[in-house]
Amino acid sequence: MVLGLAVAHLLGGVARIVQHPNKYRVYWVHLVWFVFFFLYLVHFWWWEFRLSRVTLWTFPLYFFIAIYATLLYLECTLLFPQELSDYAGFEDYFYARKNWIFGLIALLMVVDLADTLIKGLKYLKRLGFVYYSRTASLLVLSIIAIPVKNRWFQSALANCRCDMRSYANPGCLLAVRLDV
Repeated sequence: MVLGLAVAHLLGGVARIVQHPNKYRVYWVHLVWFVFFFLYLVHFWWWEFRLSRVTLWTFPLYFFIAIYATLLYLECTLLFPQELSDYAGFEDYFYARKNWIFGLIALLMVVDLADTLIKGLKYLKRLGFVYYSRTASLLVLSIIAIPVKNRWFQSALANCRCDMRSYANPGCLLAVRLDV
């Protein structure tokens, strides 16, 4: 249910841009994060299906999954606020809220690791290097992105996330210079 709200919020944000193209100044980096989180939500929905194999549900497990979905919804609300009147457009908004956006991404990576462990060590081992490196790289780069105001860095990070293969293949991160 919460995931459905997150998807609806993301799509509603894009719909507002399409409906009122002159009202909102679009920023491509922001739109790339929209694509990333839309795919994240779809993947989350797909992979949480594995929880159907859990034979004993407890309230703490249920609560954990609910919190994870709630964090994803919160991230979606950060990407598309209800009102942009205090900002010159999405670029201005993105940089004003990037600490929250990237702080939450870092938290989501930690929660994702815990979620993966809930599915079992055997499952975690099967995911292998690709999962470990994607999760670790996004965690580290999100923490780095919080204080970095350099637009080139933010663009490069978004570009890596935009690459459809980057969700599963962090190799694109070699293009990101960390000395900025």
